[in-house]
Amino acid sequence: MTTPPAPTIRVALVDDQALFRTGIRMLIDSQPDLQFVGEAGDGAEGVELVRRTRPDVVLMDVRMPVLDGIAATARIVEDSGTGGPEVLVLTTFDFDEAAAKAIRAGASGFVLKDADPEFLLAAIRTVHAGTAVFAASATRDLLRRWEDPTQQRASLPVSFADLTPREREIFDLAARGFSNAEIAQHEYVSEATVKTHISRVLTKLDLRDRVRLVVFAHEHGLVGKRD
Repeated sequence: MTTPPAPTIRVALVDDQALFRTGIRMLIDSQPDLQFVGEAGDGAEGVELVRRTRPDVVLMDVRMPVLDGIAATARIVEDSGTGGPEVLVLTTFDFDEAAAKAIRAGASGFVLKDADPEFLLAAIRTVHAGTAVFAASATRDLLRRWEDPTQQRASLPVSFADLTPREREIFDLAARGFSNAEIAQHEYVSEATVKTHISRVLTKLDLRDRVRLVVFAHEHGLVGKRD
């Protein structure tokens, strides 16, 4: 029996450096499971590009003219809702305040612009799969580094009380950057069971993905918090 081919991942790029865009386009075009659907030189053009081409993944620079990547990400997420593209932020530094703000705006992770091509390709596929695990720990560190201690924590939504004790435990581990495999080992359950619990947690809290779970936990002071 022939295995059906994997679906093609449609990728769009938003970056103000033409040479960088050319290199990324060539890299994407070299992969049989990826399709380059368009590029834009600033955030405003990027928002329109996404509306027009409906990509699966958007590679988004953060510092651009007209409209920066943070505002562009927020508009894309607002326009698209839960069925929209995953936004992967391109940043120059490991710990970048702009990248942290983009993640808060709705990006699904970040990758360094000088990362190895293989890492960027893996990041695209991972984000498209909806796991975003590769960035969870780094996102946690970003949020901790740039968290404003004077800012009042957001009120905890009543939906958090709907989590079962097991879901609360898995929420805590995921918020601390544990992968599904690590959570499964910690909780003595299968990875499939972990995925089911994570899905239920995201649904109950109305969160788009695991990165948003990490952001939620930090915004409400829940990282590592126990009853």
